[in-house]
Amino acid sequence: MNRKVTNGGEEQQQVVNLTSEEGAKRAKRFSWTRLHSIGLSLAIAILVFSVAIFFMGGLLGDVEAYGYLGIFLICVIASAVIIVPVPAIAVVFVMGAILNPWLVGLMVGLAEPIGELTAYMAGYGGRVAMENRRFYARLVNWMKRRGVLVLLCFSAVPNPLFDLAGAAAGALRYPLWKYLLILFFGKTAKGMVVAFAGFWTLRLLLQFLVG
Repeated sequence: MNRKVTNGGEEQQQVVNLTSEEGAKRAKRFSWTRLHSIGLSLAIAILVFSVAIFFMGGLLGDVEAYGYLGIFLICVIASAVIIVPVPAIAVVFVMGAILNPWLVGLMVGLAEPIGELTAYMAGYGGRVAMENRRFYARLVNWMKRRGVLVLLCFSAVPNPLFDLAGAAAGALRYPLWKYLLILFFGKTAKGMVVAFAGFWTLRLLLQFLVG
């Protein structure tokens, strides 16, 4: 009888654990969905704003005067926020159509390595909190063998995992000057690709709208 009660209690505990895990997974999915929705809304708002700027030519001078500084600051802030998606790429995409896409890409290359110092310092100080520790351990091994290639590839492609690579670089005491230099080339390449994508896409869109 005692064994039956014990087994029943264990089964109830398992049910409670499963329910808690399912609730946590649902909450996590809801959180990411909400963040992606916010990012999409901001991207659409920026797109509409950029189209309005082209039709209101008087505002273009102000955008040219303050646009590069704005891109720089947005990219620094966006890349400094660890593990949370901030839609700076939408800003780069739109501003590539308004400003010089070469300079927009250069601003990305100068700004984002500064923001990525937060990930580097988090790893350097051992203050990295993450769920996927197995992938992080794999990244550390990759960094030990091919540090330059890992940092260059992760920084040249828009992805939310670069913070883990930056943290791994900090944990391994990767030379800071080398870290920033590699990121400059990778982030600049990424910024120019996104800026030119915006340059051609929005111009084609405006030609279609204007006729």
